Amino acid sequence: MAAPWFEDEIAQSLAPLLPGLRVEVVAEIDSTNSELMRRSRDGETAPVLLVAERQTAGRGRLGRPWQSAQDAGEPPSLTFSLGLSLAPRDWSGLSLAVGASVAQSLDPSRSAGVALKWPNDLWVQERKLGGILIETALLQPDALERYLVIGIGINIGPREAAGMSTPPAWLKEWRPAATPGEVLREIVGPLVHDVQLFNERGFVPFAARFAERDLLRGRDVRLSDGTEGHCEGVGWGGELLVRTATGVKTISSAEVSVRPVRMPP
Repeated sequence: MAAPWFEDEIAQSLAPLLPGLRVEVVAEIDSTNSELMRRSRDGETAPVLLVAERQTAGRGRLGRPWQSAQDAGEPPSLTFSLGLSLAPRDWSGLSLAVGASVAQSLDPSRSAGVALKWPNDLWVQERKLGGILIETALLQPDALERYLVIGIGINIGPREAAGMSTPPAWLKEWRPAATPGEVLREIVGPLVHDVQLFNERGFVPFAARFAERDLLRGRDVRLSDGTEGHCEGVGWGGELLVRTATGVKTISSAEVSVRPVRMPP
């Protein structure tokens, strides 16, 4: 018997925040983000939470593949996308705000050490626990409002490190009884609340929360263009601040990859 996903409970609890929200669970799909973006191009822009038990072509940032549970018997993972319309004055820092929300739900006391790696990864002890992929589609030309798709993938059970640039972490390391459905139920309510807070106030309410879990702040880092420097955290718009030999470099594009130069002992 498949583990429950609590679809009705989630839909009812979120109805006051997102009237008309649909919660859909599919056995298999290429990518939950790709599916919601396809729907938005076809004019389907009602709020929806789409969960996949298996993804065949999951995507991460910069086009990297995101692996999820593939077959029965493999360690579980959680993969879902939330789609809704949003019109913040400034979109800067949204992925950081989402990361701060998810990290708080997964590790509220910070005892597990869930950290945030700019701009969109969840790490634990120098290993990747999960990732976030944010995409948007214009609803009307020159309009502020867009259809927002937030994709989140989290390792629930143990993962093999083969073929991964960063060793994986998984939630069952500190919560052995966790199931994907229970984790979804914990994450999605606070996530919707925080996305709506971002819509009203931008990244500012999340700056301190991100700083508390900032993996890169205070560490030497290397950018994808070869530049090295010392990370000084993020600014009020979510931009990464790196002090280099020529001064402080401000990085706002998620197309730039950033890695720690050295891992701590």
